[in-house]
Amino acid sequence: MRLFAIADPHLSAAAPKPMTIFGPGWSGHPEAFFDGWLSTVADGDIVLVPGDISWAMKFEDAALDLNAIAELPGRKVLMRGNHDYWWPSISKLRRALPGGMHAVQNDALVLDGIVVSGTRGWICPGSRSFTDNDQRIYEREGERLAISLAAAKRLAGDYHVVMLHFPPTNQKLEPSVFTELISEAAPDALVFGHVHGYGHAQAELGTEHRTDGGDTGPEPVLRKLGEVAVHFVAADALRFVPKLIADFSQADARPAGGVA
Repeated sequence: MRLFAIADPHLSAAAPKPMTIFGPGWSGHPEAFFDGWLSTVADGDIVLVPGDISWAMKFEDAALDLNAIAELPGRKVLMRGNHDYWWPSISKLRRALPGGMHAVQNDALVLDGIVVSGTRGWICPGSRSFTDNDQRIYEREGERLAISLAAAKRLAGDYHVVMLHFPPTNQKLEPSVFTELISEAAPDALVFGHVHGYGHAQAELGTEHRTDGGDTGPEPVLRKLGEVAVHFVAADALRFVPKLIADFSQADARPAGGVA
């Protein structure tokens, strides 16, 4: 069994939305997303999908995208992103999810010894255009992460991975409530996405380039957090191929390297 992650599928079966407005790195989407998954993931694997799953506004429309992902190999663990407006209450979502598909929200789960926790996250203090409203959401997401990490601590597992949708820092990579909580919890790995742009697909090291808003230019993303393996897994940055986080097919788990 292997553990993979890929964020930001940005599917839109109900009302197709061209993603090339975010840069040429999205050329071939969404077919590239499905092809990359099929070429990489086996039925016995687990894939983390930390947010921005569907552009749909209603769950009934998002179900088309969820069902398409459900038909792909492996078990899936979902996290809400900032564009997942369709996301209903967690109880309704879990009742409606296809088999082999799970979701984390204000809690944690364990699959075959892999503990998964996390929260959506938010932009951090010191980010561009950070407002008082952002501060309120940031604090609330910090509380939700604390709840999830506490739940994870109560679960019996051999490997702990934290999912965020947003990066856990501002553009200056300064500490945040997210980095502090994660450092204290000391999981094996952290995965996140959200930041997009063609530059991601062009550089495995260095800065990333965002084209997802009014600000353009270099956008550094966190690459190291103490002993925690950090993985930036936005779909376009991965060229739509799920990233290997850990390989448990051997007697001992073999974590894959982070982006540091």
